[in-house]
Amino acid sequence: MVQDLKKEVASRKTFAIISHPDAGKTTITEQLLLFGGAIRSAGTVKGKKSGKFATSDWMEIEKQRGISVTSSVMQFDYEGSRINILDTPGHSDFSEDTYRTLMAVDSAVMVIDSAKGIEAQTLKLFKVCRMRGIPIFTFINKMDRQGKAPLELLAELEEVLGIESYPMNWPIGMGKELGGLYDRYHRQVEQYRVDGDERFLPLGETGDLVEPHAIQNSSYYEQALEEIMLLDEAGNDFSEERIAAGELTPVFFGSALTNFGVETFLKTYVNFAPAPQPRQSNEGEIDPYMDKFSGFIFKIQANMNPAHRDRIAFVRICSGEFERGMSVNLTRTGKPIKLGNSTQFMADDRETVNTAVAGDIIGLYDTGNYQIGDTITNASKTLQYEKLPQFTPELFMKVSAKNVMKQKHFHKGVEQLVQEGAIQLFKTWRMEDYIIGAVGQLQFEVFEHRMNNEYNSEIRMEPIGSKIARWIKEEDVDEKLSTQRSMLVKDRFDKPLFLFENEFALNWFHDKNPDIELTSLL
Repeated sequence: MVQDLKKEVASRKTFAIISHPDAGKTTITEQLLLFGGAIRSAGTVKGKKSGKFATSDWMEIEKQRGISVTSSVMQFDYEGSRINILDTPGHSDFSEDTYRTLMAVDSAVMVIDSAKGIEAQTLKLFKVCRMRGIPIFTFINKMDRQGKAPLELLAELEEVLGIESYPMNWPIGMGKELGGLYDRYHRQVEQYRVDGDERFLPLGETGDLVEPHAIQNSSYYEQALEEIMLLDEAGNDFSEERIAAGELTPVFFGSALTNFGVETFLKTYVNFAPAPQPRQSNEGEIDPYMDKFSGFIFKIQANMNPAHRDRIAFVRICSGEFERGMSVNLTRTGKPIKLGNSTQFMADDRETVNTAVAGDIIGLYDTGNYQIGDTITNASKTLQYEKLPQFTPELFMKVSAKNVMKQKHFHKGVEQLVQEGAIQLFKTWRMEDYIIGAVGQLQFEVFEHRMNNEYNSEIRMEPIGSKIARWIKEEDVDEKLSTQRSMLVKDRFDKPLFLFENEFALNWFHDKNPDIELTSLL
């Protein structure tokens, strides 16, 4: 039984796809699901015109706008591996959700638009992956369009991100002239828009084709050979150890939209991506192969099934085996919980899961027991995994129900959406009027849309602008210090804080009250 568990855990590959918006992240997710046999046809994220929506975009507002604003979880089997994909929001306003998702994976796939190169959001998310030291695989997308020169893209990758790269394949032409990929790793040329076994042409010892082919007459093929020679002589050496340490990123070129180079990428990824790794906790490193079950909640999502008004807590299993019906301890409260209702996902499609092992992502139906960052385990009752990041919000709105007769819907909606972690709730000190805070404007739009559509609650939102939030100790509370420029409020846990109008107001307060310690979340 122990050997079976070890084999199962070792087969897990759990990764997040990160990118700037519109780099093709959701499209590549669809193609991976297609190769895994999880879906029959790939929808594109721009589903508005075609009527076909991406499997990984389940929320109504995502389908309307053609963007991902939540992290989707999908699972499939491929060549002996069980793959868990977490498709993260690309929009920077939802970076907090993405940061937490990156805490739940063992590797990351970075998708880059060949025409735009490294963009702001890619850089931000890449830094989180580097901070965690997880392996990063790079897919340079949209080679079916005209873009930057491949060597220029490699140089940008290394200079801007500060990571060394090793191209696993190399494009032969691009845009309308795209002829194929020179596959350095598999020693073959993959032809563009050629199906079946004829698509692959084997390479010989010298690096040229084993048998003569028309592609050799192309000037782009000659250019690719010259650039490959340059990479062989002056480029980085391939190193499995450095990939595993997150110091070297394998680079793949292709086109997700035309499904070119994606399957080759998947095959290679499965070879080199890490199995579940040990996790840090307050009791030291926890081995994924340990027989005791443990995991942490990195995401809570309400109303994934609008018909049932459900709430799902997403759990990353870190050690041992999950069995439906098992009893675990919720470390934060010390209370035992029976895990009777569990599910696994294909975006919004789901099925009951009876067993799962370290590396897997499962969903637990939640009636309000869980919070983001909670540890559940049947090992030590005090085991607690690392804290998940929470950002200090920068934008604030006063919010109230338009219809006072629907206060119940309003309060339930606010409470559930706050527990998901996309927005934060504050209350005025005396009257306890609601103020919500967010990292970006789009979060407010999604909040309003969901309150209206999922909770049947029309709301009134009054902007109070950008503020600097700083928490204080309860013993330092003095209502006389509350002014228009430094508003005293409390958070959802009734902890006191000030919302400062700007840096000047913050500095002025600090100068006047040097004994009051001010703290932020991140």
